[in-house]
Amino acid sequence: MTGASGGIGRRLCLAFARDGFWVGVHYFSHREAAEDTLAELTAAGGQGDLFQADIRCRDDVQAMVDDLQRRRGRLDVLLCNAGIAASHLVVRFPEADWQRIIETNLSGTYRSMTAAAAVMTTGGGSILVIGSYAGLHGTFGQGAYAASKAGLLGLVQTAAREWGPYNIRVNLACPGWQPTGLAGESYPSVEHLQDHVLGRVSNLNDVSMTICRLAQLPDVSGQVWNLDSRIV
Repeated sequence: MTGASGGIGRRLCLAFARDGFWVGVHYFSHREAAEDTLAELTAAGGQGDLFQADIRCRDDVQAMVDDLQRRRGRLDVLLCNAGIAASHLVVRFPEADWQRIIETNLSGTYRSMTAAAAVMTTGGGSILVIGSYAGLHGTFGQGAYAASKAGLLGLVQTAAREWGPYNIRVNLACPGWQPTGLAGESYPSVEHLQDHVLGRVSNLNDVSMTICRLAQLPDVSGQVWNLDSRIV
């Protein structure tokens, strides 16, 4: 799983480990946090190992997938979770920040998906991309993040059409607001949840378990799931 050192990534790793998966814990620069993720899933009875790569670099991604193949000989599920954000108005968005976010969230996911698909063409597999409600409706001050997540919709649904004949399922899930470092100061207060018809955010444990099950559905591909109470 890419982006396994953060809050959502760690919880997803635990969910997959508890469901019997051997989990590849990817990180870019936060090795200690990734080690904590691996320690938690091991303590929960799971198995896995660390993989370092800059998903903005195709050679890094390919080396990571090749390393996984050497160690495990298979790749059943790819979970694309790595993502970054920055807060700027669209007209003031620094070019460097824009490029960094698009390269990580959109192009990095593309590189991870295509490297994994090359392995999965012989026996099938599942690719599940972590998207965002921002990609469906936009978010004030998050132009690059919203654009990158919107791009994932087209990427996922196109890949699902192209890779379906190889029994590769490609889907996208939006986990909703979660109290993680990525959300930062943008995390909404109770007074700002009017767009959630239940008046609350989704529970990360429930979201993680749901994503784990969605990744295993054998006959579903090209779908987008929003996992909170905002109406799409």
